Amino acid sequence: MKNKSLLTAIAFFLSLAVSYSQETGNVFTQHSPDQQLWFHLRIKKDSGMDYRVVYKGKELVNWSPLGLTLTSTNIPGAAVSITGTSTRVTDETINWPFGENASMRNHNHELTVACKQLTGIRFSIQVRVFDHNLAFRYVLPEQTGNTPVRILKESTVFNFDRAYTAYRHNTESVIAPTPINELRNPSDFPLVLASANRFLSINEAANDNYTKAVIGKGDKENSLAVQFGKDTVNVTGDFHTPWRTITVSETAIGLCSNSDLLYKLCNAPPVPVDLKQFRPGKLIRDMTLTTKGAMDCIDLAQKLHFQYIMFDAGWYGKGYAAEFDRSSHPRNVVTTIDMPEVIRYGREKNIGLILYVNYVGLRKYDMDSTYTLYKSWGVKGLKFGFVNGLTQDGISWLMGAIKKAQDYGFIVDVHDNYKPTGLSRTYPALLTQEGVRGNENNPDAFHNTTLPFTRFLSGPADYTFCYRNQNDSFNNTLLSKKLQVSQAQQLALTVIFFSPVQSILWYGRPADYKKPEEIEFFSYVSTIWDKTIHLKGEIGQYITVARKKAGTWFLGSAAGEKPYQTKLALDFLDKGKKYEAVIYGDDGKRGILKTLKPVNSLTVLTIDIAAKGGEAMIIRKKE
Repeated sequence: MKNKSLLTAIAFFLSLAVSYSQETGNVFTQHSPDQQLWFHLRIKKDSGMDYRVVYKGKELVNWSPLGLTLTSTNIPGAAVSITGTSTRVTDETINWPFGENASMRNHNHELTVACKQLTGIRFSIQVRVFDHNLAFRYVLPEQTGNTPVRILKESTVFNFDRAYTAYRHNTESVIAPTPINELRNPSDFPLVLASANRFLSINEAANDNYTKAVIGKGDKENSLAVQFGKDTVNVTGDFHTPWRTITVSETAIGLCSNSDLLYKLCNAPPVPVDLKQFRPGKLIRDMTLTTKGAMDCIDLAQKLHFQYIMFDAGWYGKGYAAEFDRSSHPRNVVTTIDMPEVIRYGREKNIGLILYVNYVGLRKYDMDSTYTLYKSWGVKGLKFGFVNGLTQDGISWLMGAIKKAQDYGFIVDVHDNYKPTGLSRTYPALLTQEGVRGNENNPDAFHNTTLPFTRFLSGPADYTFCYRNQNDSFNNTLLSKKLQVSQAQQLALTVIFFSPVQSILWYGRPADYKKPEEIEFFSYVSTIWDKTIHLKGEIGQYITVARKKAGTWFLGSAAGEKPYQTKLALDFLDKGKKYEAVIYGDDGKRGILKTLKPVNSLTVLTIDIAAKGGEAMIIRKKE
């Protein structure tokens, strides 16, 4: 592996593609570095275009259509000619300062086939094949003439070799295991497919100027197809669609080890960005929207070694009930908050402030003026609320708003229906987003143990932890919900669920937490990691994840609706070194039982977790 990108055309692969085309009639191939995964692209004489995927010598995706329907023509249309092919090998190390690992290897083989139709439309199919992953997209260079072009439909189809169970979901919905041939409603990406000894993830990368696409039932048996959700797509200048990706694994937990794929497929920032201004961390939200309440949160945040507090909806304009009112101005602070005093007090305690701003207020009022004011106050981050992540206009606007926030030095957390496609590489200020059914919706243990294999394959999610407080509830009279999982599972999920910004104690107030020993784990757990190992797991049943930060290991284990029992080898620890494990488990009385245990790289731990329970662990070296 090289430290510099090897963006070198490989003559052997190029000649292979050309000769193969001559022999079989416009079929082009590319394979993964380990030669286990193959992509075949066929440009047919009758104007069709399709592809297939072969994994370890067996067909994974049968010949499946590709194409776009434009306002004036289809891609591919009649009389398509191949104008060129090229290949490239990339082998680089990408630093991931706000990630699950300190760095990642980006090693892939790329194929680009450029075409031209009789109508004059030019397009390319670009393919990248990794070990266990592949991605392809449509590229439309700027066309000659002034005729507007719109993409009315994307005809990407996945004809699978077998029937799978699909884990369907839509933004903040529950996740429903459904046979793909019984899929009545489309699903968001990523869509995970499971069968005996094979697991697939179908996903989307680098959606910065497209509509929100979904994936639904195709016309054939065992077939799925990309669909547009809300609108069509306007094409301007040099244009490319998002990447459509396929990940394959023989185990469910193997899918989780490929959660960095979308990040690899996005571009680095066009100009260098000072990453020191973007601090990841944990936050507590002030529920009172008062100066005193915020100061109490700052005191607790300092005690727990958090980095932020947040003013959520209601801190500006006409208050919480009027956040969608276009006259509710996001630069007018409500009278119950002394903003300069709160920020001064937070600065004294090294606690930053994140402000929620509704999409309505961001769009109506001049963004530069708003950001300039927040910067003068000393605000450190923004949470965008109720954004439009469903249309091309909404997504392209959001990218501009994130870039501008990054230019001002704010971290960004996007909430509601937006999900990541790897663009935190291009916009490192975008530390997290929602696009998930989080803890405020009171999900069950099945949901919690399904998320790592589904939504989290796309990237970070702000789960908004609602840790049980002294009232044994969310402490919110509007919800009055009791959590469906144990205290220790809540602790463990902060390790299992990745997010550089973690919202902790979401519905709690500082006075609610009378047992500091039960929340001390939150003081130690990190939100970014040097190394991650997904140790064990089955979708909706159980999972164990180990993550390392600054020499200390954190382990999170969670059970679904049934008990989780296993043996866990600690052979990832440094050999010959002594460690101490601090274990936070359930005490059987809705509390936390803390135990200490000496361990080393030869230790095999017994994991025995009750249904809906969990276990969090810190493993430190002993001097």
